[in-house]
Amino acid sequence: MNGEPTPTHEPVEAWRLYVTAAVIGLVLLIFVARLFDLQILRYDEWVAQANENRVEEINIPAPRGAIYDRNGIVLARNVAAYNLVITPAYLPDDPGKVDEIYRELSELTGVPVSYSTVDKEHPYVPCRSEQGIRQIVNFGETFAPYRPVKIKCDIPRDVALIIRERAVDWPGVGIEVEPVRDYPTGYLTADVVGFLGPVPEALVDYYKAKGLVPNRDKVGYAGVELSYQDMLAGTNGRRVVEVDVAGNIRRDLEPPQQPKPGSNLVLTIDTRLQEAAYQILVNQIEYINQRYPMPDGSPRTQNGVVIAMNPKTGEILAMVSYPTYENNRMARFIPAYYYQQLVADPEKPLLNHAISAEHPPGSTFKLTTATGALNEHVVTLDQIIDAPGIITLTEKYFANDPGKGKEFYDHNWQEGGFGKIDFLHCIAYSSNVCFYKLGGGYDDEINPGLGICRLGTYARALGYGAPTGIDLPGEASGLIPDPTWKRIYRGENWSTGDTYLASVGQGYVLATPLQVLMSAATIANDGRQMKPTVLYEVVDAEGQVVQPFQPEMRWDITQDPLIQVYQNPAGIGSCKPTGETKTVDPWVIEQVQRGMRMAVTDGLHGTLHKVFEGFPIPVAGKTGTAEYCDNKAQERNLCRRGDWPTHAWTVAYAPYDDPEIAVVAFVYNGGEGAVTAGPIVRRVMDAYFALKAADATR
Repeated sequence: MNGEPTPTHEPVEAWRLYVTAAVIGLVLLIFVARLFDLQILRYDEWVAQANENRVEEINIPAPRGAIYDRNGIVLARNVAAYNLVITPAYLPDDPGKVDEIYRELSELTGVPVSYSTVDKEHPYVPCRSEQGIRQIVNFGETFAPYRPVKIKCDIPRDVALIIRERAVDWPGVGIEVEPVRDYPTGYLTADVVGFLGPVPEALVDYYKAKGLVPNRDKVGYAGVELSYQDMLAGTNGRRVVEVDVAGNIRRDLEPPQQPKPGSNLVLTIDTRLQEAAYQILVNQIEYINQRYPMPDGSPRTQNGVVIAMNPKTGEILAMVSYPTYENNRMARFIPAYYYQQLVADPEKPLLNHAISAEHPPGSTFKLTTATGALNEHVVTLDQIIDAPGIITLTEKYFANDPGKGKEFYDHNWQEGGFGKIDFLHCIAYSSNVCFYKLGGGYDDEINPGLGICRLGTYARALGYGAPTGIDLPGEASGLIPDPTWKRIYRGENWSTGDTYLASVGQGYVLATPLQVLMSAATIANDGRQMKPTVLYEVVDAEGQVVQPFQPEMRWDITQDPLIQVYQNPAGIGSCKPTGETKTVDPWVIEQVQRGMRMAVTDGLHGTLHKVFEGFPIPVAGKTGTAEYCDNKAQERNLCRRGDWPTHAWTVAYAPYDDPEIAVVAFVYNGGEGAVTAGPIVRRVMDAYFALKAADATR
């Protein structure tokens, strides 16, 4: 040994160093590439996700506008509802203390401390899920411990006050106050005002686009609450905040946008007249059921309508649809059992029968036939028409059809009819035979008649066959049939018998009570048809009128050429318009008005003479007794040939020389119009003029 140290390790081969360095370099390169991808290439994506976790947009609900009647009576408003809430993060650390709080809250509110079974398939929905206090708090603690969760909604005020008093001893427990809808007039105005409900599944995207929050915000389901939803709802506010992982709000990231309150609506309805009309209708229905029950002892009718309007402006002063529903029961939430009960009711209380129910209008439709016949020179004012109690008319199905005789009856045929009468008395007496002849023609006496084609164009000019445009949802169109309609929907040719029946508002003719009222109001207003409305004015949150009332005229049949001219006016094959149009002579409207006035003044056979006897205000009107045979009548075995059941109609306006109110009354299966519906119209007019006199003395 030369004294040099002996090496203890073999020297590392160079290639091993190169491999190790390469592996380390490759790993570093992968890390660098990954960091480059995350921080450079996908920077925007990850920043967006990070912001999504820390940034939250809070939707602030806007106060819904109130609804008033024309005299300032509240029809819909917001009242305070008290919700019990718990903020999980603020509960005591002691589990025993927490359990004690839960037990005491359970005794106060009736919410169990814990449910033995919980539906895990469906997420927790505030105020709707059936869960115990412990499960609800656990849900909130899991997702956002600094956010209050609702334990029970709409608790009594006295319970809410007790909880607030105990708040010092119950950390994390609080009371949340939120507005809920209240309808002080309830069922009385339910069909006009409507009610609210949760955002429907099918319309979630539509309402989300408008800034509403499903499962929190409510929307209109019926009435004004639906037709003026956007105006009443206002605009929700917006707050963008930074939150931590526990959901605790740290700061605002943008200036908050405050919610814009909904507008307040003032309706044309007079609640006093509405209440009077409701009681008058209900009392008359009860009287009819007691006086004229069905053979089996069941009620004769449970369905009726009253509408009062100003014919010069279109303002709806009262609209009663019976039976109705209690919209206050829908204010907090829609009870399933109550809603199903309403849906199952054969009288359809959820349906606004004033605008959505279609019935044969009967003799009230004769105003249309009279207007058309006189304007088309089918009859002259002084022409005498023979009106026996029974007449044989030839029913034809095509032009060269020799036809077959068929008997048609007047409404007082057992007394031998009205004899020889002129045009005005045809209206005043409501002679069916007279209007059969005017509508379908009769030998050389009336040749040709008005015909279904011309009858249809006058009906549409007076408001039949299409929605009137009233600002309420669910309005029906009614039906003015013609030969084409019958071929499509009945598979048969039109017959002259169909024309005879249509001339007196029977056969296939259908109308809503509002359409019947509009036809008479147009006559009363000298041919000017105003758009019916329930909205009087719009008021903002500060009480300033932002949209005053402005009557809107749909048309004037004496000025606007709405009447179609047809190639074959009395034909039965099809309606072929020439393309020409014309108006109604104002003189014609004046004569129809005279005929309606004579229905009240003629003491011999005037259909409304007894009804309005002694009434201090001059009235003009028309009654109707409409035969029908619908599903309900068939179920009750009422449809017997020669003895059909009948609906009762009456429409009238006053004062005759300067009308300010027009009223229609309809009673389903009510029998004679003058007997059942006529007294309703008179009493409603009594109430109207009494209220007017009372207001004048204030």
